[in-house]
Amino acid sequence: MTAKRSALKQQLLEQARKRSAPRALNPAASTPGGQGTEQRSVPERFTRFDAQPGYQQIAMMRQAADQLGLVDPFFKVHEGTAGATSVINGQTCINFASYNYLGFSGDPRINQAACDAVTRYGTSVSASRVVSGERPIHQELEQALANAYDVEDAVVFVSGHATNVSTLGYLLGPKDLVLHDEYIHNSSLVGAQLSGAKRMSFSHNDPAALEALLANHRHQFERVLVVIEGLYSMDGDIPDLPRFIELKQRFQAWLMVDEAHSFGVIGETGLGLREHFDVNPRDVDIWMGTMSKAMAGCGGYIAGSKPLVETLRYLAPGFLYSVGMPAQVAAPSLAALQLMQQEPERVQRLHAISRYFLEQATARGLDTGHSIGAAVVPVIVGSSAAAARLSHGLLEQQINVQPILYPAVPEKSARLRFFLSCDHTKTHIDQTLHALGTLLP
Repeated sequence: MTAKRSALKQQLLEQARKRSAPRALNPAASTPGGQGTEQRSVPERFTRFDAQPGYQQIAMMRQAADQLGLVDPFFKVHEGTAGATSVINGQTCINFASYNYLGFSGDPRINQAACDAVTRYGTSVSASRVVSGERPIHQELEQALANAYDVEDAVVFVSGHATNVSTLGYLLGPKDLVLHDEYIHNSSLVGAQLSGAKRMSFSHNDPAALEALLANHRHQFERVLVVIEGLYSMDGDIPDLPRFIELKQRFQAWLMVDEAHSFGVIGETGLGLREHFDVNPRDVDIWMGTMSKAMAGCGGYIAGSKPLVETLRYLAPGFLYSVGMPAQVAAPSLAALQLMQQEPERVQRLHAISRYFLEQATARGLDTGHSIGAAVVPVIVGSSAAAARLSHGLLEQQINVQPILYPAVPEKSARLRFFLSCDHTKTHIDQTLHALGTLLP
């Protein structure tokens, strides 16, 4: 009987092993000779990069552009500093495709700050800041950011995108909920997905829609984070911050404001959304921003309470396991932050030229959506092909503006997106809008 049981056990184990073995993708193929384990072939679509869905989509878009006689509008090479003007293909162009809102990138004083930092600290800090990558310039920049927001502390990351990915990815978990504006940046979406939290979107700039979601779902989760932007880079509009603060307080949620495009732009002196609405900055739990726009550098930051910042500084993967920000990248942002507060006329010039662009565009009957006229003004043209054609036609007249095409926006919302700088002039604007008028049907 024991022998029979043993034989049966072996038989069942063998059957279980066969059932658990991976199924072949192509059971018809086997190793020549018929000896040993069968070698199954894998379809080429799973082994070739040119068969990847993403690459196939790019190829289809290029083919469609060729059929329509369009030129690829992406990866234009700028041959020097990109500000209100830029050199492309050897031609000086009026430039509306850069985030150099306050004209600090290329400013001799900013350049000198970078040169001084690289002379003192070298080209790399050569380690994560937690171990041996810490430099005085890091602490100076973080303290200046905390002071600008009037909060307890701040921490800088080497990448703006990674700032959101790592912050949301670390702070939240499967028992939590992320509620975000439907137009929120990709970095916040990726961070929410990484966290494992439940994610829901609400209609753009619609506090009532957020309130309904909070009323229906807040009680089901431990932590709830609401994520909005200070200035939406596709549309140039801003949220009603006091209303969002009221909702987060009533429903005991956290509020995060992504100020990538609003810091240095919004507010009388460029201190962002909190200055514009004159709210207590500590009523927002997490202030996020980037240094690649108004502050003429690169990377991102989180500003807020000391417990928040200390947690991220010691535990957020995107900070803990990443090399520290190079000194010659931190120093220009620190210098720009200081100069921004010493030269508020830059922000005032940016506001004035942005309003002028918006007023002149709307007077010509152009669709500028919901832009408030602060550094970002779209001109909605209704189709990706039309946006690409207009961008190409303007470049032929030495005017550089980027088209925003489907699927970045819905097809009917395809547009030209104009980024304004304090160094743009009314002549730049008049020349551009006249040229655009000649190209439109």
